[in-house]
Amino acid sequence: MREWQVKRRERTRQLIELGGLVVKAGLVELADDDRAALYGAFLTVAAKLRGEEREQALVLWKRKGKRAFEAESD
Repeated sequence: MREWQVKRRERTRQLIELGGLVVKAGLVELADDDRAALYGAFLTVAAKLRGEEREQALVLWKRKGKRAFEAESD
């Protein structure tokens, strides 16, 4: 398989997994599948990660995400 094909498949897999997280978090239903609202929410998160509270936010979100994954696997 050519290198560009491998990279394309890896990118496609990443996009599918990220979309799955959006669904798993319940955001699609909560936003009534409004793509503009979801995009706005993601831009808000991105702005927070560009700010001074970046490290605090990442620690909190990682902890919360790990707990959710663990609860789901139980």
